[in-house]
Amino acid sequence: MVDNRKPVVRFAPSPTGYLHIGGARTALFNWLFARHTGGTFLLRIEDTDRERSTPEAVDAILKGMEWMGLDSDGQTVYQFARAARHREIAEQLLAKGMAYRCFATANELEEMRAQQKAQKLPQRYDGRWRDRDPSEAPSGAPYVVRLKSRQTGETVVNDVVLGDVRYANDQLDDMVLLRSDGTPTYMLAVVVDDHDMGVTHVIRGADHLNNAARQLQIIENVGWPIPVYAHVPLIHGPDGAKLSKRHAALAIEAYRDMGYLPETMRNYLLRLGWSHGDDEIISTQQAIEWFNLENIGKSPARMDFKKLDNLNGHYIRESSDDALSAEIVHLLARETPPRVLNMSARQRLTRAMPGLKERAKTLLELVQAAEFLYTDGPPRLDAAAEKLLPRDARALLAKVIPVLNATDWSGQALEAATRSFAQAAGLKLGQVAQPLRAALTGKTASPPLFEMMAVLGREESLVRLGAYAA
Repeated sequence: MVDNRKPVVRFAPSPTGYLHIGGARTALFNWLFARHTGGTFLLRIEDTDRERSTPEAVDAILKGMEWMGLDSDGQTVYQFARAARHREIAEQLLAKGMAYRCFATANELEEMRAQQKAQKLPQRYDGRWRDRDPSEAPSGAPYVVRLKSRQTGETVVNDVVLGDVRYANDQLDDMVLLRSDGTPTYMLAVVVDDHDMGVTHVIRGADHLNNAARQLQIIENVGWPIPVYAHVPLIHGPDGAKLSKRHAALAIEAYRDMGYLPETMRNYLLRLGWSHGDDEIISTQQAIEWFNLENIGKSPARMDFKKLDNLNGHYIRESSDDALSAEIVHLLARETPPRVLNMSARQRLTRAMPGLKERAKTLLELVQAAEFLYTDGPPRLDAAAEKLLPRDARALLAKVIPVLNATDWSGQALEAATRSFAQAAGLKLGQVAQPLRAALTGKTASPPLFEMMAVLGREESLVRLGAYAA
């Protein structure tokens, strides 16, 4: 049973596509509000649009929420399965004279809209069947059921974020509740489901604000409690324009595959439209303690990918070495074809992580920096590394190998031995270290060289160096 003494919120995505970043933020705000207040966070899949709703989209939404760590309370509600209940409420409104049957044909409605357009009038239903007797329609003619909305005065949406938003009732037409095939519309289904699920607070994007005025009239006609509304301004791109694919308006799982951590996304999306003083780094636990509706901003938030990267770098450095290694293993497994690390490579990865994670801002950067750890034997040289290993550099490797082999193979000892070798040969440390790095990693840049040699171990390091020594 839902405890009506505590707030009940819901996240209600339509499964017509992936869980995008705006939807993920809406889910996060609802989840945080429920966790902050000790309330209930429910999930409802609004799948009334049967042509566009797909099982793949449902799966993507559920997986996206799971990755974000946004667990819901109770069973997921599927809106389409409740169609009989929605029709029941429409029939009640009909019986009370608060709704009516409209027999206008598609051609009539098209002609009506054309006339309105020609006269530069608002495009809305003109109420032609509002007060007519259904007996005037041809026998067996199809009809829709429309709400008999108020025609005078105004409807006021009391919104926690945006304040009182007023709508003139003569601008709100008689919306359809049931289609001609008897299926309920989204507008009706949302109101019925929110009531039956005990929803007390509706936290959603500001693009639903107009819907609130229409839905309020249904709520008031059936005499149900009005929920507290909080409409959250939308997310814009860095240029201030509406977020689009060119701004990376991607599935939340795409951010996962780009190497962002879920705790990063929770922190970043929280700050994308909500504030707590000047705090930028806010842990999930702090967010639960601090979150309220009053601190949601009234203006659209802007994506800032530099800030996202910097925040991710912070959480990477804060993560345990084991956890990061596991993240990389999962990331590699999702590649096409998947890359599977053996136990030796996994152990190296974890041991190398303190040096790897200091500079990385995404898991993809970690993956690239750690590439030389994934397999045994000499690495393939990239073009830049190849240039660091001409014949004289390979001869230098042959001379330094015995010196290195005589150490106890710790990072500190290896660096000291290399430095002494370079001084004795009249060289700078870099003149020896660069060929070593190229032979060991196949690249010209890596985490701290001597720490990585210690991670690779004596045997593996000597095999790699020996392959390029001359």
